[in-house]
Amino acid sequence: MGNSLKRNFRYKTSRSSGAGGQNVNKVETKVMLLWDFQQSPLLEEEQKRILKEKLATRLQSEGLLQVESSESRSQLQNKEIAFQKLIVLVSEALRPSKKRIPTKVPRAVVLQRLDRKRKQSEKKSNRRWRPE
Repeated sequence: MGNSLKRNFRYKTSRSSGAGGQNVNKVETKVMLLWDFQQSPLLEEEQKRILKEKLATRLQSEGLLQVESSESRSQLQNKEIAFQKLIVLVSEALRPSKKRIPTKVPRAVVLQRLDRKRKQSEKKSNRRWRPE
C-alpha cells in the first residue's frame, strides 16, 4: 500500500475485554480502524456519496468510517480482522441493490378478497331490521 493510501487509515488500540487472563489487563489488543474515505483516491465521488449515505451510523462526527475488532488476543490479528471487516462492509454498501419487479396479483388471491367482501356484506345486511 502506498504512503498516500496509508494516511487515510488510522488504527487506535485499547484494552480488550473478555478472555485473556493477565494479558487483558496489560496489553492493548482491541483495535479500532478509522478510515477517511472522503479523502481516499480509491473511490469516485459517487461511491463516496453512497458510502456516506449507507454507512451513516458507522461514521464519526469527523466523517471517519469506524470498524472495531477485539476477537483475537493479538493486536496484529485484530488489525487484520478489522481491515477485512472494512473491506466486506464497503463492498456490501457499494453493491447495487436489485430492482423490485412488481408481480401481478394471483387470481386466487383476488377471488379470496372478493369472497371475504361478499361474506362481510351478507353479515352486515343480516343485521338490518326488516318489517315482516
